Amino acid sequence: MTDDRDDEPQPGGELAIQTIAMPQDANWNGDIFGGWLVSQMDLAGAVCARKTARGRVATVAIDSMSFLRPVPVGAVVSCYTELLDVGRSSMNIRVEVWIRSMGEVAKVTEGLFTFVAIDQTGRTRAVHQD
Repeated sequence: MTDDRDDEPQPGGELAIQTIAMPQDANWNGDIFGGWLVSQMDLAGAVCARKTARGRVATVAIDSMSFLRPVPVGAVVSCYTELLDVGRSSMNIRVEVWIRSMGEVAKVTEGLFTFVAIDQTGRTRAVHQD
């Protein structure tokens, strides 16, 4: 017997954060505000970047962003990250947002973020990797 879910799209990367979309995060249309989703994506990217850099990081760019469909209030929002590239001090991270709402699972947003490793004074430093 085959599993029908094998044909369904799956999140890429590693689960970084998960939360629930709440009414206070909704826009005038009753869907979750895009800015709230971007902030969740930035947090998820920072989790990945901090782990990679082993310390403090800062977001320096959102290189691309695509909103694929609205997010309803009450949806479970899951942010997945994938480290794409590491430079001397920078890290490029893909972030995908998936929701689970009323039995449906769907990708709703994706973006490419650039972070840099910084020291305690906020100056760029080298990424410490093995």
